[in-house]
Amino acid sequence: MKLEKIEAWHALAADSVLDRLEADIAGLSQHEAEERLARHGPNALPSTAATHPLLRFLAQFNSALIYFLLAAAFAAALLGHLVDALVTGVVVLVNAIVGFAQEGKAERALGAIRDMIAPHATVLRDGARRTVSVPDLVPGDIVMLEAGDRVPADLRLLRARGLLIDEAPLTGESVPVEKQEEPVEDAAGIADQRSMAFSGTLVASGQASGVVAATGTQTQIGRISGLLQAVETVTTPLLRQINRFARRFTWLVMAGSVLLFAFAVIAREFHWIDALIAVVALAVGIIPEGLPAVITITLAIGVQRMASRNAVIRRLPAVETLGATSVICSDKTGTLTRNEMMVRRLLIERATILVGGSGYAPEGGLTSEGAEDDVAEDDADAIAAASAILRCGLLCNDATLKRDAGLWKVDGDPMEGALFALAMKAGLNAGHLRDEWKRLDEIPFDAAYRFMATLHAGPADEHVIFLKGAPEEVMAIAGIDPRNWEQRIAQAADHGERLLGFAMKRIPAGKSRIAFDDLEGGVEFLGLMGFIDPPREEARAAIAECRSAGIAVKMITGDHLGTALAIARQLQISEDPQGLTGKELETLSDDALAARVLDIDVFARTSPEHKLRIVRALQSHGLIVAMTGDGVNDAPSLKQADVGTAMGHKGTEAAKEAAEMVLLDDNFASIVAAVREGRTVYDNIRKVIAWTLPTNGGETVAVVLAILIGFTLPMTATQILWINLVLAVTLGLVLAFEPGEPGTMERRPRPASAPLLSPFMLWRVLLVSVLLAVLALGVFFYTLGQGRDLETARTMVVNMLVVAEIFYLFNVRYLHMRSLTWRGALGTPAVLGAIAVVVLAQLLYTYAPFMQAVFESRSLTLMDGALIIALSIGLFLCLEGEKLLMRHLGWFEELN
Repeated sequence: MKLEKIEAWHALAADSVLDRLEADIAGLSQHEAEERLARHGPNALPSTAATHPLLRFLAQFNSALIYFLLAAAFAAALLGHLVDALVTGVVVLVNAIVGFAQEGKAERALGAIRDMIAPHATVLRDGARRTVSVPDLVPGDIVMLEAGDRVPADLRLLRARGLLIDEAPLTGESVPVEKQEEPVEDAAGIADQRSMAFSGTLVASGQASGVVAATGTQTQIGRISGLLQAVETVTTPLLRQINRFARRFTWLVMAGSVLLFAFAVIAREFHWIDALIAVVALAVGIIPEGLPAVITITLAIGVQRMASRNAVIRRLPAVETLGATSVICSDKTGTLTRNEMMVRRLLIERATILVGGSGYAPEGGLTSEGAEDDVAEDDADAIAAASAILRCGLLCNDATLKRDAGLWKVDGDPMEGALFALAMKAGLNAGHLRDEWKRLDEIPFDAAYRFMATLHAGPADEHVIFLKGAPEEVMAIAGIDPRNWEQRIAQAADHGERLLGFAMKRIPAGKSRIAFDDLEGGVEFLGLMGFIDPPREEARAAIAECRSAGIAVKMITGDHLGTALAIARQLQISEDPQGLTGKELETLSDDALAARVLDIDVFARTSPEHKLRIVRALQSHGLIVAMTGDGVNDAPSLKQADVGTAMGHKGTEAAKEAAEMVLLDDNFASIVAAVREGRTVYDNIRKVIAWTLPTNGGETVAVVLAILIGFTLPMTATQILWINLVLAVTLGLVLAFEPGEPGTMERRPRPASAPLLSPFMLWRVLLVSVLLAVLALGVFFYTLGQGRDLETARTMVVNMLVVAEIFYLFNVRYLHMRSLTWRGALGTPAVLGAIAVVVLAQLLYTYAPFMQAVFESRSLTLMDGALIIALSIGLFLCLEGEKLLMRHLGWFEELN
């Protein structure tokens, strides 16, 4: 008989679950288990079929950019310039090897998810306990769980005793979840399904038994694996732009070369071989074959800079994509917050006391709500009343604080560590107080009764029981009507605080053991404390920087909406943060979600499907999305995002494998620093293009005019290649090392559809190409007009272009501000070193006999050099004037 497929096992009573699964509390028989295994298949996630390595390698060449480079290598080989052809071929090969090495990361992410499933499980078969291989588990099996076990399948719990399960990899919850056997409401999200234990999660404490409700791909972790497989890898904006540019530029060069060849043969009566050599030389000159290599180096330098800011890039193009980021979807716990609990509020009978400081550091005082000074100065009665609850929190406590390398860390439960820190903030000597109040006995915390009690002998031979736990439990024991505290509890909840109740009871001296009966009657309620995971101060500053940069921040968390909104308000994510729960999100269609997603700042109680839909909804608006995550549940959305960002400390291997970037310090501020670096990288790539293309363009305009008008070529093919070689490996490379320009994070993010060559860049390329051609032809005809030979005139042209490019480099170093400044004139060590190399190379080219023999160059006079430098200064001043004029007229921002 085929078993029913039920989604809401958590909402069914245990007996009903067993009936529907045709199972028995004593377990399945071995024969029945084998039949079900044949019917349902193994409890394992499917492996993906691996692509043959050779096919994966060959696929790296299927790109317009690669065809572009191969055409350049072929053209250089036709001219006999085997060195140039070889260098270009090496660039192609290196790109292919890097792509091949990066291929298959998503498959490894799936492998990391599969590794989370435990290898063995303890089950009941034929009424006896047996250890079986996890793949052999079937629906209806009764599984036994203990502390330290990894849950082997999705289980509907039948019995739970003090069961706490760490579901952080699945839900993002930072605190282990208390489980129960009672059913929960049908509409409960994954994080609220307290009657379920999910495959891949870890039992933190307690014991339980449960019936297998789902195996393999039907489990929650199996659904995540399916989502991950279904997500297609997103192409980065830079790669899209380069591919688009390469396709268009290649067709343009090919069409232009054919037309020019036909014109030279037909109209100018060139011999077809001479025309072919000239046109191929021109094609080699105009094709910026070194550009992809320089872009790769620019990205690699960005990777190194980001690594120094605790951001490790796993895929090179992600460096640039960060610069285009328009929205950051961030987890809350540990990324926007410190992942350290602290007491923020004390609610006692006659006062509300606020606690300063942040995290476990015992820094910050206690102030009465509404007061500015310390409580000890302004409200002696309040501090006296608070002393009892402070002492209770410190003594009914197993944690301690220690200082390690300047940082305060908790040894024990995080909330108990916060209580220890609170006592120190209040000026209590924690060690002395614990010695003074010797502990005699205790009732340890258990999820079944949700409190902890300790018995102490005081300094005056008094015996006191201190009690802490869930507010409703502690109030019930103390006989307090919770309605009297509703307003104050609601106020704490509005601030996103988790509440803990405290009480004490004095008992006769001589008693050294306590039991539950000792808590009946005479218990004095001391009050409540509100705990928060405080926001990171650096995250607050980073979010402010995001807002100034036009980058939206969305918080996506597994926590409760009230807590998340409170943190969002403290971080000032927006002026009035708006929230949406996963349950509400499920009622929205994709179109309805896309319509609302821009207005929502906080998404709470989210599932993996929710996160994936949120990212896609944002991308539907053309936004570039960076997404942070640490759990297996984040892997699909990390892969879908343009820049998936995994946490280095608490991140799972599945999340890291699916991400493009890993944060070593789990800090939101590091993401913003990486975005700033990404913008700098993109600016530097644009500077490389803005400098490289006019170099080739100037040569092209000069040679094309020579062919069209019919005068002698101002440069030979060999001289064109010399200019490209000496400039590409020196000046073209130093722009990759440029630091960020002032105001980098005050600009709006560029649109994802923005072309690589903006209207401003196109104008600049055309303008500078024409100006360089005018200078080259000007000195060419000036030299010939002096009656000097053709070789000297061509030498003047080569030096004119090289020196002009040096001065143009100083202009292009600042695309968004004027370059005529002291800082701009000084340059950087990389720039000055490259100029020194170029000057030395040109001196050799001009005066060394062996270079004169190879390139047909001639020696120049001092006046020739002075003329070239003067013209280059004029070019620099002209372009600076053009930059200032465009800003004055307001055209720069419109065209850029």
